[in-house]
Amino acid sequence: MKNLSECIIEILKSSKRVSEADIQNALMLYAKEGGGSLRDVLVRMGLITEKELMSLLGLELEIPFLSLSKMKVDGELLKMIPEKMAKRHQIVPVSKIGGKLTLATADPFNIIATDDIALLTKCKVEYVLSTAKEIQEALDRLYAGETESIHSIARAVEETQEDIEFVKSEEEFEISRPDARSSEAPIVKIVDLVLREALKKRASDIHVEPFENIVRVRYRIDGNLEEALTIPKKNQNAVLTRIKIMSRLDITENRVPQDGRFKIRIDDNEIDFRISVLPVYFGNKIVMRLLNNSNLSVGLDTLGFMPKTSAAFKEAITRPFGMILITGPTGSGKSTTLYSILSQLNTPDKNIITIEDPIEYQVRGITQIHVRADIGLTFANGLRAVLRQSPDIVMVGEIRDGETADIAVKASLTGQLVLSTLHTNDAAGAITRLMDMGVEPFLIASSVILVAAQRLCRKVCPYCREKTDIPKEVFERMGVSIGGIVEAAGAKNFLKGRGCAKCNQTGYLGRVAILEALTLDDAIRDMVMRRASSHEIKDYAAKKGMDTLREDALKKLSTGVTTMEEVLRVTSEDE
Repeated sequence: MKNLSECIIEILKSSKRVSEADIQNALMLYAKEGGGSLRDVLVRMGLITEKELMSLLGLELEIPFLSLSKMKVDGELLKMIPEKMAKRHQIVPVSKIGGKLTLATADPFNIIATDDIALLTKCKVEYVLSTAKEIQEALDRLYAGETESIHSIARAVEETQEDIEFVKSEEEFEISRPDARSSEAPIVKIVDLVLREALKKRASDIHVEPFENIVRVRYRIDGNLEEALTIPKKNQNAVLTRIKIMSRLDITENRVPQDGRFKIRIDDNEIDFRISVLPVYFGNKIVMRLLNNSNLSVGLDTLGFMPKTSAAFKEAITRPFGMILITGPTGSGKSTTLYSILSQLNTPDKNIITIEDPIEYQVRGITQIHVRADIGLTFANGLRAVLRQSPDIVMVGEIRDGETADIAVKASLTGQLVLSTLHTNDAAGAITRLMDMGVEPFLIASSVILVAAQRLCRKVCPYCREKTDIPKEVFERMGVSIGGIVEAAGAKNFLKGRGCAKCNQTGYLGRVAILEALTLDDAIRDMVMRRASSHEIKDYAAKKGMDTLREDALKKLSTGVTTMEEVLRVTSEDE
């Protein structure tokens, strides 16, 4: 009898939906992986969507296709099939009419499932088709209330991992009327599991999101959100309370946003977590930002800067005074770059003070101030106080208004090296943004040393990378000369990730900074004085040798660091 993979191959060949060559490539990858399903390989390669594939399968086998996303199932029907059996066979009960039981499946050739269900229920089993993703989501939703579900997850990690050590601060705190279940062992272990897996997967954020029937946990990995696990709805309050207690937040307040932080120690490594709690319709959504101090690079060479950019930064940070600005959208790595600079400058003979909202990393040897606008400690007021502390280096987390910009610029002219960030699309745009904030051009021209625009792009996975060709037409459409930037390193260096267990089948592992570094020379200062546009400044700097964001990204493409898809995604506004 045929199996699912054989049937899929026949259907694709007869329908001519996928070429023979693509089918052979998929079969080779399927054989090489030695696990999973051919269906998953075809979908991952982008040859066909899962829904389209299941629809073709349904037409061939004359089995109806059913979407489970909004379907409700009778509770009595769920009791007929135990959760473990349903999840083992990946089937969802749909209906029962007389002695006929209808199940949703993604594999109608699963004879073992048919026999098991028929033996258990004494019913004749019939199938409808659905996608594997919808079946898994339906199982998580429908069986979310099972009593043993949270305990089974806890037991899965109990034997293999040590508990995470919660590092308490010296300041004592009290919790009134805590949810008793939040301190139960299974709840503690579930939260520990979520944190440990986030670190293992190199996540930058953890999203704990309550919905009607489940609590979803997602990780942001290399800039993209990926679903990690679901928690039964009945354990929602206990899990959220546990996180709030760790973060020293008010567990009795569920109506207004809250911010907190905590620190854990795991494998001799301390990690800070910054917590944001947001009231939503089904409870409190919690986002945890992971701040791993071990990620702070000591020195600029380890950040992945190209030689020209690295040289510009090294020259700028040796200046005794002036201003260095990093621009880019939220999540582009600006703070990491600034902290890496501070780490290199952090010596006993320097008085370094930062004013931030919030404090991203806690760094030994650096005085750090947290902005509190509710009591009048704004960036501007805090910066005035900082300047009375005789600092050598000042970092302002972000220049948000004209008053802060004016004080920061004037501080850079009176003996301090000032580091800060702005939200602009490119380096030259920071100059005009400061003018828009009311800073006089002559002050900008006298104070600003260097402005860098930054983005983050994903790196090719080193475990599954392979050579690839990029058609010449792609570069021509981008207005890039093949004989220029890219060909200098040789087309043989174009790489892509095939997808493996190490990179979670994405083909990417880690991220690297893409930068354009604008150093102000006499000509640019003259342009600033006469209020030249950002386009005029950028065009001049490019002619004088500045690499734009796209040019820097193309250099990383040519050296096998990233892919053309990432170059286009990250530098789309630089066209």
